[in-house]
Amino acid sequence: MNWYLKVLQNYAGFEGRARRKEYWMFFLFNMLISYGLQIVAIVVEVPALLFLSIIYSLGVLIPGIAVGVRRMHDVGKSGWFLLVPIYNLILACTDSEEGENKYGSNPKMEEEATLQKSIVGFKK
Repeated sequence: MNWYLKVLQNYAGFEGRARRKEYWMFFLFNMLISYGLQIVAIVVEVPALLFLSIIYSLGVLIPGIAVGVRRMHDVGKSGWFLLVPIYNLILACTDSEEGENKYGSNPKMEEEATLQKSIVGFKK
């Protein structure tokens, strides 16, 4: 859930890079919430919940596109590759480019460095 919230906090941030984990966790929670609202709306027969589902989907459209663009940046491609069918799915599943690229530093390496610092600080 933290990955989902991280994407929402960076609502329209198209700059930088996004790890596979960040992208796919956002995708997973987004689908669970969206389909959950639709299923509850159908089972309870409350059309207002269906309307809420549409509002939710529109509300997370920009963060979804932004995290997709950052994911393309993570593999060293332009965000426009998000528009290429099938290939964008392959890129979304591909591991990050090692080190820095023209879109920024590798978020996986940054997270590992932060984790290393916290472990060293914990041992002291």
